[in-house]
Amino acid sequence: MQVATKTAPSALETQRQHYIIDVFTDAFGQMIKDNPDAWRSKFRKMSSTPFAFYRGSAALFFSDMARTADPDFLDEKTSRIWIHGDLHAENFGTYMNGEGLLVFDVNDFDEAWVAPFTWDVKRLAASLALIGFAKAMSDDEISQVIQACMQSYARQVADFAADEQSRGFALTLDNTTGKVREVLLEARLRSRIGLLEMVTEVKDYDRQFKMGKINIPVDRRTRRKVESAFKRYLKTIPQRKLQDQLNYAVKDVCEVRGAGIGSAGYKMYSILIEVPNQYLENDIVISMKVGQTPSASRVTDNEEILSFFKNNGHRTVLSQRALQAHSDPWIGHTVLDGVGQFVAEFSPYTADLEWDDVNRVDEMLELVTFLGQAVAKIHCVSDIDSDEQVVPFSTEEALQNVLKGRENEFVEKMTAFGLDYGNVVRDDYRLFVDAFRNHQFPGL
Repeated sequence: MQVATKTAPSALETQRQHYIIDVFTDAFGQMIKDNPDAWRSKFRKMSSTPFAFYRGSAALFFSDMARTADPDFLDEKTSRIWIHGDLHAENFGTYMNGEGLLVFDVNDFDEAWVAPFTWDVKRLAASLALIGFAKAMSDDEISQVIQACMQSYARQVADFAADEQSRGFALTLDNTTGKVREVLLEARLRSRIGLLEMVTEVKDYDRQFKMGKINIPVDRRTRRKVESAFKRYLKTIPQRKLQDQLNYAVKDVCEVRGAGIGSAGYKMYSILIEVPNQYLENDIVISMKVGQTPSASRVTDNEEILSFFKNNGHRTVLSQRALQAHSDPWIGHTVLDGVGQFVAEFSPYTADLEWDDVNRVDEMLELVTFLGQAVAKIHCVSDIDSDEQVVPFSTEEALQNVLKGRENEFVEKMTAFGLDYGNVVRDDYRLFVDAFRNHQFPGL
């Protein structure tokens, strides 16, 4: 039997590999030094598939975007709108909005920033290419999928710009089909008591967190600090959403470990609070986590935009209110140990979009049409409590001004980018794994 021999990387591959290492080191070098075990775990997760690598490498994507001159569809306004900042095909799911409506939408706003809108769209397009390739779809089939998503995005932007009443648009059980409706129905079956039974237990006639590998006990000093931070957080909730939350009492606090690919090395806490009655099934779980530095901010001119934010917890709150209509009434921010924190309810009504059972082209075309609408919505529609000083103009009009009459060109360019960058990511994945397994990342 003939054994295959390893081919030495070309000079261009070696150059790209060094660039990948440098980007990660520049962005995360200190955090890797502070917590190498957490980052080693993150890199192992990223090494599992090209898509997992893509999910964890937003810093590399935006570094590439900043190095590539691409003025198409960008002007003074469309170059600086709120973007999601990590818009890949798995960052979609359900939430219960501030009006009590179950909605399918974009989720996870940790990386949100003010930047070119095309960066969001391109990141999504490339992620669809990666999913299509993983499902052994042809380039023509992958192109159809990306095109359907981009066409849907452009149509929805036009609808928002043409009709102010359309700003109330949301993807719900009433207007969705296929996979999206399935995710909404799954979320509808969930309940607060179900979540509480999963993460808490009743002892001595009261509820407290279950402790184990994920939920870790905290000492008294840490609990006091978290409780103080929680009290400061309550003051950041808009008055019209506050209701009687100032009366809520903290029942328990724990540290949370084992977070996903994007949260390596960041401490998170869960806070169990009692509503103003003594029904144990009405307790609420609040999540408090470090506000991360968004990857896109590392490659843009930050000074003017940074002046709006007290810290990255505050930025995350402002971004979510800017990117979601009727945002979660519990979102707010605080400071713990001098570091900005993002605070929100650990909601029982969240169900993430998963692609494992979406395999036919027609299923994907149906699904991505809804994704395009969801992305247009976050770019165009804000919560009433959003801070318009950050982006002080109508984004739907700005986007429509650059897309109108050029919709086909937009779809073609975004599709071509998605296919091309998907190939880049698969090559980068191989170079990343090779560098990681050969200990080329400093500190790992």
